[in-house]
Amino acid sequence: MANHKSAVKRIRQAKTLRLTNRYVSRTARNKVRQFRSIESKEEAQKMYPEVCSMLDKLAKKNIIHQNKANNLKSKLAYHLNALS
Repeated sequence: MANHKSAVKRIRQAKTLRLTNRYVSRTARNKVRQFRSIESKEEAQKMYPEVCSMLDKLAKKNIIHQNKANNLKSKLAYHLNALS
């Protein structure tokens, strides 16, 4: 158990941050899954900027690595271009 007030506070903050990061990353993963299941190009074109924005925000907050975000965006763009 923590011996200092500051350590107790850091434990509380870490728990809150972990839950927030978990929620945000789970939401983004679900959006990526939804995007990959889309069959119409018009719908995908509307959703693509939204998903890219979510991935960029995750990378900016260091929840995921910047290269992972770039790889995901590239694969999603490829999926978008493959739709007819």
